[in-house]
Amino acid sequence: MSSNKSNRRVVWLVSIALVLAVLAVAGAYLGAQLRNHALQHVSLPMASPLPEFTLTNQNGQPVTLSDLRGQVWVADIIFTTCAGPCPLMTRQMSELQSLLPPGSPVKLVSLTTHPDFDTPEVLKAYGQRFNADFNRWTFLTGSKQEIGRLAREGLKLAAQETKPEERASPEDLFIHSTLFVIVDKQGRLRGSFENDDPQLKKKVISAVRKLLRENEGKT
Repeated sequence: MSSNKSNRRVVWLVSIALVLAVLAVAGAYLGAQLRNHALQHVSLPMASPLPEFTLTNQNGQPVTLSDLRGQVWVADIIFTTCAGPCPLMTRQMSELQSLLPPGSPVKLVSLTTHPDFDTPEVLKAYGQRFNADFNRWTFLTGSKQEIGRLAREGLKLAAQETKPEERASPEDLFIHSTLFVIVDKQGRLRGSFENDDPQLKKKVISAVRKLLRENEGKT
């Protein structure tokens, strides 16, 4: 009798373990499906067109809004001597570069907040440190007025110079947004993504693919 009770207890425990295992697998699968569904439905509301601009790339060549029209582009704002979030953001941009659909009309754009120092030559050397493919990834500098207008009015990226008395280090020159923003083929801002979002790369790539399909009879 004792042996039968022991056997039933073992069977009961094994059954409970199997049920819990099935529930865990089902929960993980459901979670993955919900995450994939959310990624496929990244919100990309319409926004007003960006202002016209003329800036200078890492090769010393002028770049205008018209040059980027017809392409989806992902942008951020950094400066090369930044010891804070900029190196991380630039590494993230480099990772996005490797994930973008090859041969697709997609650009990466990094705008500097520090044009007095970040000349085209400096930006080119900085990009090379992060394995930038300059056919796909553009670094832009120019006048403070033109940069500020594009950043604040167009891309909704904040950038403010840190007062000398408030600087934690000599490199602590600016407070700026740590967002990545996405612009559609018509030159309209369509979305922004926090750089500390664990799903950042997946969300950006999903948004890029969605914008590439726009006006092609797909949703």
